Amino acid sequence: MNWHPYIHTDPAILLGKPVIKGTRLSVDFLLGLLAEGWTEAQILESYPQLSHEALQAVFAFTAEVMREERIYPLTSGVA
Repeated sequence: MNWHPYIHTDPAILLGKPVIKGTRLSVDFLLGLLAEGWTEAQILESYPQLSHEALQAVFAFTAEVMREERIYPLTSGVA
């Protein structure tokens, strides 16, 4: 999916965090809701300015960003 029509950054909005265009809903906020167990239906009901496609764009954006990241294993501190 091409996320570009749905997500942008603007230094004047949430200090430049990636947000859904036309909103102040950041990608990390929406991912946090999903991580807390919210369903797509709950998110769309609570934030009617969003669409299914906008939520799909959150996943596409995150997948692209993660492909470009280097991930280092976390250590638990247990020997």
